Amino acid sequence: MLTRLRALMIKELLNILRDPKSRTVLIVPPIIQIFVFSFAMTMEAKNIHLAVLNLDAGRAGFELVQRFQNAETFSSIMTLRGQAEISSVLDEQRALAVLVVPVDFSRRLETGETTAVQLLLDGRKTNTAQIVQGYAQRILDGFLADLNPAAGRRPATLLTRHWFNPNLEFMWYTVPSLICILSTIISLILTALSVAREREMGTFEQLLVSPLQPIEILVGKALPALFLALCSASLLLAIAIFVFRIPFQGSLTLLYGAMVIFLMAIIGIGLFISSLSMTQQQAILGAFVFMPPAVILSGFATPIENMPGWLQNFTVVNPLRWFLIIVRGIFLKDMPPTDVLANTLPMVAIAAVTLTAATWLFKRRME
Repeated sequence: MLTRLRALMIKELLNILRDPKSRTVLIVPPIIQIFVFSFAMTMEAKNIHLAVLNLDAGRAGFELVQRFQNAETFSSIMTLRGQAEISSVLDEQRALAVLVVPVDFSRRLETGETTAVQLLLDGRKTNTAQIVQGYAQRILDGFLADLNPAAGRRPATLLTRHWFNPNLEFMWYTVPSLICILSTIISLILTALSVAREREMGTFEQLLVSPLQPIEILVGKALPALFLALCSASLLLAIAIFVFRIPFQGSLTLLYGAMVIFLMAIIGIGLFISSLSMTQQQAILGAFVFMPPAVILSGFATPIENMPGWLQNFTVVNPLRWFLIIVRGIFLKDMPPTDVLANTLPMVAIAAVTLTAATWLFKRRME
């Protein structure tokens, strides 16, 4: 028995190592993913955009703002001129946090009275918001300690408020994001297996001799996958709203319009993988090569701002990144149509490229 097992194991190893595609799967994806994950998967909060509204004309207010400007955590500091600008800055995600220094901050510190500095955070990014809150508290504590080292108490406190998610409910962030990710998995697997299944079952030749044109075959495989993915996403949406009680603030019409464009982009990627694969096993491996980096580079696990600049450029061609922004925005803050359109246009371009590439490859493989 041991001899037979030894012979079988040697045979399997030789089959894998002699197959160029199997060698590629063993070597190339792990190398790519170790580099992507190492730079993208970080729980640090850095390169954070901070907005500052300093209403205090005294020295203490100026020095506190300088402390924040010199902190390595914040890559850019935006100076606001009035409280009316706070809402637009957080709504448009131009800053993750807004620091508000009260008008009597310096005077109260000089007289020993108690005062407070307000920090407004974007609650849509729960983990990062909590980390930034800790950084801000540490900067304020260091400032107060240097101001009066002998004082036993701290005359200033940090008051925090989280917009769009006041209690930092983690479900409010996770469940809408999971709708995007699970829809991606379903549509990608359905389309990645479609052409490969025909080849493996021996029915691909029947399609070739049928009166159907290549583009008609692809459309016939894409539309059912789109319909099933929309049905699955609708079920997940209903679960999020009625079971998990996630507040839905926006428009269903805008959400479904963006969802169709997003799913078409993913279906184009799936059809490209399927046209490239000879077996369903290869199609599954191709989907696996795409899926983990797409999720990591979407901003779901860690903010895109934390990633190196060269890696952030790759996220632009990731449709999951744009759809995550839309879903979170529509769910939690009723994202206006102009913002939805601005994040949908990149997905339109991605869908056009992926569907065109899938059509070209399918026609070439049929020749």
